[in-house]
Amino acid sequence: MAESNWVIEVNRKLENMVDTEAEKEHWMKQSIYKVPAAIAELNKKAYMPQVVSFGPYHHGEDHVKPMEDHKKRALLHFLRRSNKPLDLFVESLNKDLQKSKECYDLLDPIWQDDDKFLQLMIVDGCFMLEILRSATHTMDDYAPNDPIFSNHGKIHVMPFIKRDMLMLENQLPIPVLFSLVAVDSNGTKDGEFVNKLILKFCSPHTPILNMGPCLHVLDVYRKSLIQDIRPARKRRKRLLKYRSSSHQDGDDIIRSAMELQEAGIQFKKSKTMSFKDISFRSGVLKLPVIIVDDATESMFLNLIAFERFHVGAGNEVTSYIFFMDNIIDNERDVALLHSTGIIQNALGSDKAVAHLFNSLSKDITLDPESSLDEVQKKVNKYCKKAWNEWRANLIHTYFRNPWAMLSLIGAIFLFALTIVQTVYTIYPYYHDSSPSPPPPLAPPPMAPPPIAQPPTAPPMASPKHRVPSQSNRTHH
Repeated sequence: MAESNWVIEVNRKLENMVDTEAEKEHWMKQSIYKVPAAIAELNKKAYMPQVVSFGPYHHGEDHVKPMEDHKKRALLHFLRRSNKPLDLFVESLNKDLQKSKECYDLLDPIWQDDDKFLQLMIVDGCFMLEILRSATHTMDDYAPNDPIFSNHGKIHVMPFIKRDMLMLENQLPIPVLFSLVAVDSNGTKDGEFVNKLILKFCSPHTPILNMGPCLHVLDVYRKSLIQDIRPARKRRKRLLKYRSSSHQDGDDIIRSAMELQEAGIQFKKSKTMSFKDISFRSGVLKLPVIIVDDATESMFLNLIAFERFHVGAGNEVTSYIFFMDNIIDNERDVALLHSTGIIQNALGSDKAVAHLFNSLSKDITLDPESSLDEVQKKVNKYCKKAWNEWRANLIHTYFRNPWAMLSLIGAIFLFALTIVQTVYTIYPYYHDSSPSPPPPLAPPPMAPPPIAQPPTAPPMASPKHRVPSQSNRTHH
């Protein structure tokens, strides 16, 4: 029986199968991913650029075509300012063109054409650098009424470009930007210069530290959100301590912010805005300040998608969202966090912010290796203490409803009156019936005196023997 074509094909691939190290190298090259339809369908606008496309995934789509003319114009400004021929930039990018292609998870066959792909990288890369530079440089060579690079453009266009620039499907490999900058600066600018350009545009209020090697704009921004503020030595000690106690009470779900407050927990702002700067100690839960605006949802969804698809990226942003969703159930929780300065609400509605965090956490779980799992366990342990649990139940039962609170106060008042009335009732009895000193001992009993007898009359003589009186005697 002749072998089928399928069997022959499998055997051929088996013979040419690469080893584990080669497979590992292959997966490490990918860093820009297409979001699967099952996820993208839940919120298409969150993953699809609305104003400008960067890279091959959305290039040429009708809704972003108007920006293509601005890209070509920006390329001319970039080349004129650098005062270097285009050939130098082409030569620099052409050296690592294959590596740039391998950064994309799914690449349409039309982009296998090296010239077409190279042109895309240079045009989009120069436009992105011009956008990034606009945050820190005065673009004097553009007209004062330029629709993109004028003050008007900074207010009305740049925020939307920034939102599109933080989408996973809309990324350029950062080595492309580095190559362009290196040629433009004669090799005097390094990768950290590019990272700082990105941070100053995407997160101007974030302290700029050395980010190290990064993959693209979204990766740079993500690393700025999770800067580790603890010394390495302490961090290692904490991690070892945590791992020794992991997988215990894994089913515990942290309570909402209002319930935590009822259990006696206070909320305070962390010293930094890093998502790693979350701690719980002595009944105080410290959280970083977060600004919630119209671009927050798209930004977080793309960061979560990147952590989901890029093996080894980490899970810090996803864990943070999971944690925040647990402590935010409704607008009352948002109002509490807003009152402490932890949430700065630019959406206007506390209910909208609550819905945002609740929707972001769909189909995600807390990484058991996350430091936030340790924080969650500490919070749950604190809440389970008898006094804190009793306090929380009392507040939850009686002090959330004003009528229930009034009833409780009335019952306590009546109970107090009853006690006072009882005290005043029994006090006089005990006061008047106080024991008196015992009487002196009585003398021993004496014999009763004889009963006095009435005097006895002398016997009267009978008539026959009556004694005569003296007078009678005389007469005889």
